[in-house]
Amino acid sequence: MDLRWLLVFALVGVTILIYQPVWRAGFVWDDQQNVTDNQLLRTVNGLQEMWVNPRAAIQYYPLTYAGFWIEYHLWRLDPVGYHLVNVMLHALNAILLGILLTRLSVPGAWLAAFIFAVHPVQVESVAWITELKNVLSGFFFLSAFLAYIRYEGGSAHRWWFYGLASFLFLCALLSKTATIALPVAILLVMWWKRERIGWQHILPLAPFFLAAASMATLTNWVERYHGGAIGVEWQLSWAERCLIAGRVVWFYAGKLLWPQSLMFIYPRWQINPAAWWQYLYPVATIAVISSLWLLRKRLGKGPFAAVFFFVGALVPVPAFFNLYFMRFSYVTDHFQYLPSIGLIALVSGIAASILRSRRVLLAVTAPVVVALGVLSWQHARVFRDNETIWRDTIAKNPSCWMAHNNLGRILRERGDLKAGIQRYEESLRLKPDYAEAHYNLANAYLQLGRVDDAVEHYERALQIEPSYYEAHGNLAFVLLRTGKVEDAIGHLEQAVRINPGSAEAHYDLALAQAEQGKLDQAKSHFEAALKLDPGSASAHYMLAILLAKTGYTDQAISHLRAAVQLEPGSDRFRKALDELQRINAPPTPH
Repeated sequence: MDLRWLLVFALVGVTILIYQPVWRAGFVWDDQQNVTDNQLLRTVNGLQEMWVNPRAAIQYYPLTYAGFWIEYHLWRLDPVGYHLVNVMLHALNAILLGILLTRLSVPGAWLAAFIFAVHPVQVESVAWITELKNVLSGFFFLSAFLAYIRYEGGSAHRWWFYGLASFLFLCALLSKTATIALPVAILLVMWWKRERIGWQHILPLAPFFLAAASMATLTNWVERYHGGAIGVEWQLSWAERCLIAGRVVWFYAGKLLWPQSLMFIYPRWQINPAAWWQYLYPVATIAVISSLWLLRKRLGKGPFAAVFFFVGALVPVPAFFNLYFMRFSYVTDHFQYLPSIGLIALVSGIAASILRSRRVLLAVTAPVVVALGVLSWQHARVFRDNETIWRDTIAKNPSCWMAHNNLGRILRERGDLKAGIQRYEESLRLKPDYAEAHYNLANAYLQLGRVDDAVEHYERALQIEPSYYEAHGNLAFVLLRTGKVEDAIGHLEQAVRINPGSAEAHYDLALAQAEQGKLDQAKSHFEAALKLDPGSASAHYMLAILLAKTGYTDQAISHLRAAVQLEPGSDRFRKALDELQRINAPPTPH
């Protein structure tokens, strides 16, 4: 068997073995928003909506969400299928990387592919279902790169390969915007491989740069004005952004070279332009790049190209983009899924150049690959479920207020209210203006019957975040219980204004309005709730009661029949239908 095929099978086998823990893993954190609770995945209309409406999902990555759509219709909410796709895509990306570096004549090409496959910093992108966007976009990125090399190489069908590369790059952008680095990477490779590059090399990449700039602009807009990446946490000066950009380079390089203490949420650095030592990071970054440029005739162009790609693919994120994740930390492992290729290829190439013998290279590097694989296997176990991931995060980063809050919710839902409240209180100690923790603490107090405490924290959550429609809804529920119906209606009206697509908000508002005798308004909101959620038997029933009171008996009967059809085991619905039909029946002739 050809050696390359042996390497391919070995890569696949090693990747599957290392990620064995994820076969028993479930959904974690954002998987709920992106998969388990994502209504777009349920229907053909949802598939259309994710393409035509940039605000349909939390991010505009329509090809990734189309992937989730296909997966949902293949295996519904069985997480094994989703994990299988991520792992196999990662293995395929490692193979494509090996082929790409081989065609570029990079020494140690397949060593780089194995390190990419087994490195612990990649675990987050593979073991976390949400990061399908990373492994899928990586596949299109590497495929587009290979196609463009065929075009540049003067293939007999070169323009066909140019069209293929363009299409694949567009697919990469629609999977995740981080792939905007492709045209820069291609230019770096051409500069490295040629004596000089001219306009004949640059102009064909103009559409790539235009597509990248357009997608970057759209993503930035979606993150800011739909994803919520706007506010105090993102109000950073240019100096602060430069300090962050310089620091992330050394953070990621450090994790690649020494992958210890990896965690889901890293501490968020305190950035201070007045602290002189923080300027050492960007200054050192510029110094390294400048030195490699000046030494390019002695060392070759390769080291500069590799490091420039690594830095250039990382720096734009904190420097120019407001990402929601920056609320928790400026760094996360999955941000360097593709950028890591630069340093991995460089280190592998140096090792292969020094250890010229294939046997010596294998003997020296095999233990390194095995050690990285063991670390990845251990880290993959962290992604088993939400409780495991948040406990691991707190153990490594005790100041992570979001992890305390999320663990508190898990404990409360399990029935351990005391432990849940302790986590919420710790979260608020670390971040007093955390609206979600106030909201969750209020819910816990409500379960304990501490109504006044619950009201206090609902109100505090709304002071911090006036558009928190769930807090409006739950506070209204408490106010209704305490007889403050008008105040409750005010909060429910706010909830409907903030989130007009919430069937629950319309339904709760209709109930309160009906109680106040505002029957016409209540009727319109019951109808709105049913338009949004036709399968709500309770909404059909309550609207039927209202219609019966106002003399619309035939319509009331129709809605009661719908309620009975939806919940045939409900005695309440069936008795109401029988009673109304009896009353409405024509008199029996004597």
